Order: sequence, then C-alpha cells, then structure tokens
Amino acid sequence: MERKVRVRFAPSPTGPLHIGGVRTALYNYLFAKQHGGDLIFRIEDTDSNRFVPGAEEYIIESFKWLGINFDEGVSFGGDHGPYRQSERKDIYKKYVQVLLDADKAYIAFDTPEELDAKRAEIENFQYDASTRLMMRNSLVMSKEEVDQLINDGHQYVVRIKIEPGRDVVVHDIIRGDVSINSSVLDDKVLYKSADQLPTYHLANIVDDHLMEVTHVIRGEEWLPSAPLHVLLYEAFGWQDTMPQFAHLPLLLKPVGNGKLSKRDGDKLGFPVFPLEWHDPKSGETSSGYREKGYLPEALVNFLALLGWNPGNDQEVMSLDEMVKLFDLSKCSKAGARFDYVKGIWFNHQYLLNKPAKDWTPEFDALLKTNGIESTPEKEAQVVEMMKTKVIEYVDKENNKKKRNISFVSDLWPLCKFFFVAPDSFNKDDKFIRKNWNEETAGMMRQLVDILSNVDDFTIENQKAAVDPWAEQTGLRPWNAWRVALVGAGQGPDMYELSAFLGKQETIKRINFAITSLSCE
Repeated sequence: MERKVRVRFAPSPTGPLHIGGVRTALYNYLFAKQHGGDLIFRIEDTDSNRFVPGAEEYIIESFKWLGINFDEGVSFGGDHGPYRQSERKDIYKKYVQVLLDADKAYIAFDTPEELDAKRAEIENFQYDASTRLMMRNSLVMSKEEVDQLINDGHQYVVRIKIEPGRDVVVHDIIRGDVSINSSVLDDKVLYKSADQLPTYHLANIVDDHLMEVTHVIRGEEWLPSAPLHVLLYEAFGWQDTMPQFAHLPLLLKPVGNGKLSKRDGDKLGFPVFPLEWHDPKSGETSSGYREKGYLPEALVNFLALLGWNPGNDQEVMSLDEMVKLFDLSKCSKAGARFDYVKGIWFNHQYLLNKPAKDWTPEFDALLKTNGIESTPEKEAQVVEMMKTKVIEYVDKENNKKKRNISFVSDLWPLCKFFFVAPDSFNKDDKFIRKNWNEETAGMMRQLVDILSNVDDFTIENQKAAVDPWAEQTGLRPWNAWRVALVGAGQGPDMYELSAFLGKQETIKRINFAITSLSCE
C-alpha cells in the first residue's frame, strides 16, 4: 500500500530563521499539499550549547506571518510527539543500544587531547576503519574494561561502524543518483554521554522513521551527510521505509560567489530574515521582511521561484496555484542567485493588486508617525490616486533613480501635500521656475474667481467651470495650479487633488502661492 506523503521542516533554535530556511519549509509545504500529505514541524535542539532564547517562538511566528501552516509538530500537536528532540532522550538511547547490540556501532573513550595528538601524528586523520583500531574504544577493549570505564563515570561517545570499500548510492529526486565510496566516510559520532543526547545524524534518522516521513526535502548543504543516513537506515533494517531525498540548490549572493549571508543583506540593504530579530546575546537588531513592509504572499511568491521553474511564463501566482504547479523534479541543481531587486518587484505587483482600503491600516500608522490624523476614507482616496506613481530616490552610489511604489512607506514623500499645505516655495526649483512668472499671479486670481463660484466642488463641476475658460482664453493654468497646491511637480490630476482638498483649502493654497511667489 502506498504510504501517505509526510514531510518535515526541522530547524534548530540557534537564532533567527534564515530566508533559505523559509524557502526549504515552503517547498516542503507545496509538496505536502500537492500530494494531500502532512507537514511536520520538528525542533532539533540536541546542541544545547547553541540554544538561543526566543528563537523557537520567532520561527513559529515567522511561519504564521508567511501563511505556511503545519499539520503537526511543536505547538501544533499530533500523534508522533514529542516533537522537540531534547524531549526524546529515552527514545534515542533505545536506538543507540540497538546499533551497539547489532555491532553497527561502538563506544569510544578518546579524549579531545588524544584526538588532537592523533591528528598531529597522522596527516588528514579521520576516525574510520583504517584508524579506529589504534584508538581507545570498545573494538580494542574487553567488555569488562568498557563497563568499568562507564561505571567510573568516564565520558564516551558512540560512533557508527562504517565498513570500507562499498559504493553508497543516494537516490535524489533533483540530482539523480549520487554515489560515494564508504572508504571516504568517517565513523561519525551518534551519541554523547556528556549530555546524554544524540547528534543530528542519529536523531534525524530515528525521528524521520518514527514520524513516518516519506520525503526529506532539505538544502544542498546536507547532501554530504546523505550517504551516512542511508547507511543508518540500513543498519536499523529500515530500508523499506527509507524516505526519498531531494536536496535543494543553495541561495547564492546577489553579487559575487558563495552562498547568501546576512553580510550581503547588510551591505546591499535587504533583509535575510522574515521578521526583525533582536539578538538576546549581542543586543544587535537585524531587519526583517515584515518590518520592511513586504507582503507575506509577495515574499512567498519570490522565494518559490528561487530554484524552481513552474514550466511556464507565469511569475505572479497564489499559494494555491503554486501547490498545483509544484514539481520537485523541476528544481534546479545549480544555486539560485538571490535577486533582491526582483523581490521588490514582486511586492510592487502584490501591493498594486490590493484594494486601497487594505493599504490604509499601514498608511494610517505612517501618517500618525508624521503627526497627521486622517480618516480611512480619505486615506483610501490618497492611495487610489498615488499608488501607480513613480518614486525618485538616491542609491548607495549617490545616483538619482526612479522606481514604482513598492511599499506603503513609499507613499509619504509623494503625498505629504494632501495633508500639509506648502509653507514656502523654492524659487530655484526647475518646475516652479518654468511654470510661474510675472503673469502667473493674474491667471491664478482668475482661477480663484472661477472656483469660488463652484458650489459642489466635485471633479466634474470643476472641469465644467475651468475647461471652457481655459479654452476661451488660451490660458493653461494646470501646472501653476500644481505649484500652488503641491509646491512641486508631482501629484495626481489637479481636479482630483482639488476635489480631495475641498474648495476652501484649494483657494487658500492658491492665494498663499500668489502672495509668496509675487514678483513685486
């Protein structure tokens, strides 16, 4: 009978969740949902020295924000718990003994000093079939000696016993068959008596087996450990339930060689963590995608296409669409360049597709930080008028550039004039110099007279009054009108802006400009 698909994401609580880990979890989610399977959330916390307070909660909150939901695991419940490895000590001890009894592992008492001495003695030393009989372990000691050392409280480790000269084949969905000769593998430590905890290698295999994991989808960096994991499945006699492997391509630096790091984000000004992280040890704060104003669905879409091609030209797609299209065999073997600029583009696309009213909670908070009180209705009007505008900015090389509005925070420099009237005018401004001269004040006075007679100050009523006058006189008041209301060459259609400001505010601003920019 075909087994139900079960995959897992198993981070270590050693700090914030890296964006590469988010992509790994996302691919596991897409694969599970496409096959009607389960996604397990497991915490691998066997390395107590690296534990960071708050990291586990941070990881869970990140996935809640991203909309990547787990079916079972830490904080989600389920029938295969406990899901924290630190709570599974007795389970691991049992399976360590299974390996010892089957002569698939052995106990080693070598101290760090003894190991260092052997490394100094033997070039490129590794603990394996060629060296283990030179060491202090149960393969060269009697059972009585071993028991006595353990009873006397000597610390020890348990190592897997790898037999040399065999080609170990890892069947990988993305990379095909990967073969390595067992002679190059060392006898990895599986268990440490010092903390009575297993290493990653043993805990990972035991948990995947007991939690009935069918597919292990993880980063390329774990590929070197896959042959060992194959050997462990065989050592336990679990070949029939061995999961299928899929090792995902690395996320590469935007520029240069190597894998993506926090340093790249700091240098180029983009986050590498989903949420802002406050390091409890150093006190350092690292930026997050949520706090930078990214929409979770935009970030998910961006990450999904870093290393996977759906086989069509579609770029913007919902999570449900990704589930239908996802195919592990279409994942790249080569690393995926982390094009953070493309991430900004995705956010722009998703932001544009949101109704203006969905912008207003964040926009309202933005206004409040600038001392502005408004209403959701007014804010939605501003968003609707401005969301397709272009923002000008200066890059790190001090070059002036333009881009579309990609974040709600981009709105403030473009829309301050909706809420705050110009209190002065820069006569050296190119737009003002071009559109305001000694004759402009007279034209603006005529405009004030016309607007004063418009009772219902709608866009349509303004146009009905102003357009015939402009056509009859040959005057073109719109740019000078913009100078008066905005103070610069930006903003929406003038009738839209005037209708938003209202008759009283519009006339007040025009009169102020006439006075301030008078050439007398």
